[in-house]
Amino acid sequence: MKTARRFFLWVFLAATTLALLGQGRPLPLQTDSVRFAVIGDSGTGKLPQYEIAEKMNFSRQTFPFDFVIMLGDNIYGGNNASDYRKKFELPYKLLLDAGVKFYAAIGNHDSPTQKSYKPFNMNGQAYYTYKKGNVEFFVLDSGYMNPLQLAWLEKELQNSKADWKVCYFHHALYSSGAFHGSAVELRLVLEPLFIKYGVDVVFAGHEHMYERMKPQHGIDYFTEGASGELRQGNLRKSDLTAFGFDLDRTFMLVEISGNELSFQTISRPGKTIDSGVIQRSVPESVARGLVKPVSSR
Repeated sequence: MKTARRFFLWVFLAATTLALLGQGRPLPLQTDSVRFAVIGDSGTGKLPQYEIAEKMNFSRQTFPFDFVIMLGDNIYGGNNASDYRKKFELPYKLLLDAGVKFYAAIGNHDSPTQKSYKPFNMNGQAYYTYKKGNVEFFVLDSGYMNPLQLAWLEKELQNSKADWKVCYFHHALYSSGAFHGSAVELRLVLEPLFIKYGVDVVFAGHEHMYERMKPQHGIDYFTEGASGELRQGNLRKSDLTAFGFDLDRTFMLVEISGNELSFQTISRPGKTIDSGVIQRSVPESVARGLVKPVSSR
């Protein structure tokens, strides 16, 4: 009887794991890789947010990510202790208890005081940078892109010695969403810096859907704005759209190892709706071994 029970449990766990992670390209789980999750427009405090959080926690059993990047609109509709508890601390409690760190960007529905909320790890700054392995993350306040922030960004990008440069913020520079669309004015000031200093990947939210754009000027752009909110039927695929999804809530899992970034986008029922690998461009002199790459700090 015990043997039969164990066999049933094994089959159940295997089937459940396959239902979540068995579709699409599996993440490679390389040694010493940088692993993280991506959520955007998450802080509703409603059931779908909790269900996405549950899937994130379950995913971590097979893909042990260390941190989560938040793309803005982290806390909707209030800014008191009960809002933070209902819309962040409770849904992500299991992840927080496990030591997973959250690094937030400010969205248009967020209070500026979020930068002082300790679990968001902003350290009182509306824009900031941090490093994980061979990756440097540049977190921007896209709602207030003033000359001071632009000068800071250029200096930080110029001084970065990281192999991978990843930027994230709230407003999408490229979007096929019908409600907001592309933040063209913001793109005019940010994209030249991204191109000049070799930014590899950009994540944004704001549009309540998921979209992966075709690379623009060598940069890969993702919109993940459906980890709590959702606007069904919002996607209007354009010539720039590589893949889009607006039928349910989603989150992303990302792994960076060497010159490869692997990603997997998972919907609320646990289905992989998009996945793939991004290859980082390596200067020809480095690829041939003529110049020794500078290790990340």
